[in-house]
Order: sequence, then C-alpha cells, then structure tokens
Amino acid sequence: MTKASTTKSEQLLRIDDHDFTMRPGFGGPAVPVGVDVQVESLDTISEVDMDFTMTLYLRHYWKDERLSFRSNNNQSMTFDGRLVKKIWVPDMFFVHSKKSFTHDTTTDNVMLRVYPDGKVLYSLRVTVTAMCSMDLSRFPLDTQTCSLEIESYAYTDDDLMLYWKEGNMSLNTDERISLSQFLIQEFHTTTKLAFYSSTGWYNRLYINFTLRRHIFFFLLQTYFPATLMVMLSWVSFWIDRRAVPARVPLGITTVLTMSTIITGVNASMPRVSYIKAVDIYLWVSFVFVFLSVIEYAAVNYLSTLQERKERKLRERLPCTCGMAHPGMMSASYSEVDVNTTGNYGMPEENGVKRETMLVQLAMESDQVTGHVGASAYNSMWIDTHAIDKYSRVMFPGAYILFNIIYWSIYS
Repeated sequence: MTKASTTKSEQLLRIDDHDFTMRPGFGGPAVPVGVDVQVESLDTISEVDMDFTMTLYLRHYWKDERLSFRSNNNQSMTFDGRLVKKIWVPDMFFVHSKKSFTHDTTTDNVMLRVYPDGKVLYSLRVTVTAMCSMDLSRFPLDTQTCSLEIESYAYTDDDLMLYWKEGNMSLNTDERISLSQFLIQEFHTTTKLAFYSSTGWYNRLYINFTLRRHIFFFLLQTYFPATLMVMLSWVSFWIDRRAVPARVPLGITTVLTMSTIITGVNASMPRVSYIKAVDIYLWVSFVFVFLSVIEYAAVNYLSTLQERKERKLRERLPCTCGMAHPGMMSASYSEVDVNTTGNYGMPEENGVKRETMLVQLAMESDQVTGHVGASAYNSMWIDTHAIDKYSRVMFPGAYILFNIIYWSIYS
C-alpha cells in the first residue's frame, strides 16, 4: 500500500475528524465487543513451571460509527497493523500470562477490516505463555484443567461488554493439535465477572481445556523398573543364607537403583509440599527392597546367634564315649567330628542344620547324667531357614496386594 493510497483511506475513514483516544459511544452504554478464537497450537505444558504455551488467532468484533464510510458495492476495506495505531481498539490482555508476543514474520501478523456501516474486525496472531495451577497429587495418573483468561485492562463492564461472539462455537481448534504427554479431552468457553477492589468489575473470558496424561511413558520409565527392582530383591530369599557375598551386594544394588529412580523422577518435577501418586508407589517399592535387606540381616544375625549357642552347648555336654542313645543316634558322641558345625552326625537337609538334634541330645543327656537341664536348652532352636521360606510368600503377596489397592484407587 503506497503512501498516497494510505492517505486516501484515512481521508475516507475521516481519521483526523475524530478523537480515537475515546471509546465508541463514550458517555453512553457499554460498547459490545465480541471475541472468537482459533487455537493454532498448544505447544508445551510444563509441570515444573506450572504453565502452558499456546498460539492462537484472537479476533475482536465491534462497531465504531466513526469509521463508517460510503461504499457503492458495500465492500469492506482491509488494512495491516499500521492503521491500528491510529484508531480505537479494545485493550485486551491475558490474565496470569507470563509472557506473550504478536508474531511479526514477515510483517506484523495483524489485520484490520472495516465495513461501510462501521463494523470492525480486528485479528492478530499471538503466542502466550500463561500460568496453569496444577494439582499433581495424582501424578502421573492425573487430569489437568487449564484456562487462558482474556480481559480488558482499562475498561470496566460499564464501558466495555466483552462476550463470546457465538458462545461455545466461538472457540475453534486445529484437529492436528497433539501433545506428547497429554491427550486433549475438551475445549470449552466460559464468561465471568472479575472484581478488583480499586477499579471495579470487568468482563473476563475463559478458554478452558482439559488434559489427560498418557501413562505409557511412565509405565516404561518408572513403574516397570521399580517393580523389577522389587522382584529382583526377592531373589535373595532363594540364595543360601551363608552366601554373604551373593546376598549383600544384591540387596545393596537394588536399594541404590531404587534411590536413582526416585531421584530421577523428582528431578523433573516441581518441589510441591504434598505427596504425589508416583511418590507413593516408588517409596513403597523402596521399603520393600529395604526390608529384603533387613530380612537377610535378621537371618544372618539369628544364624550367628544359633551357632554361638551350639558351641556353648557343645562345650557343656558331657562325654558319652561308648554310650549309645537308643532311638536317637546310631553312633556315639565320641564318634562325631566336633567340627561338623553342630550336626552331630546328622546330614544337612536343604542347607538347614539339624539344631533339633542338638537340643534333643542335651535333653537326653540330662536324663542320663543329670549334668545339663532340659529347660535350659529347650528354647534354643531357631529355624532361620524358615524366615526365608515365609519371606518367599509374604513379600510377593504383600506387594501384589499393594498394587491392587494402588491401581484401583488411582486408575
């Protein structure tokens, strides 16, 4: 558009004959300004910053009789952003926005269309980053609702009546809009009044959209690894309790791996003051892994304690050389190697020492010699291998029960 044609357009619209610093119909009723929005893209959703970024076409409709002109064919006139600075336009802004800008490639993405009767269409392409207060208590099984709020900055509802031009149909979205972590469930519009104590009531328009998070990514990256680490910690229950170099590193490895998973998840999340759903799962899994280490510590301690008691009993048992105990042992005490770790000639069964034979020997020794009391050693027997056997059932059962309760609540 040349300078001469621009001058003719301004003369046709009588730009210099009016004071466009004042709203249309100043002193009268509020000027109605209709709005519709075309959402071009929903770019990012950030849980850390609690915001979202959206690119949209924002269109305003109003009537300003000062811009009416004669037209033989009733055709409208379209202008770029240069004329916008010379006339009155609604002073819209985005409430709770962190940053926004109007696109300017290759020129300012602004369009002004004026009709002969003074109706005006003002359109611009904007990218805005706005706040979205998210409740992450159910993360990552959560659904979030965010809103983009549009409001006049200076004009109260006495001067400017802001409304959606065609109700919920005023909001249009591109069918190709998609997000990697979210499924867009719904877009809808609402209108409310906002009150400021120092300035008054304002019309506020809301673009609401609901997002449901995709769970598959977190299943692969968080839940499955955590579950596998818990299951791996159960392997130690099948390893012989005397194999310390095998069981201890296995327990430490699973504990450290769970710590790494928890740290990695929290590093990409905001530091909220409440517990998230993923925190519950990870920390319960961590407790299961930690308890498997404690279980082996208990087994090892009890085994050591049992061996000490056996040695003390062996020292106090009288010599029964040449004396056989009917119904108990076919060999005499003198025929038993004292270095057989308390088995007294009895074979081991599934890696478990026959401590009961030692207690029975002490009891019968009391009956024969009277030197050792049966009541003193009757409570010595502890089947440490049974702790592992019970753990093989109790740990998986408890973890399965936890998963049933967890997924029934959060899914």
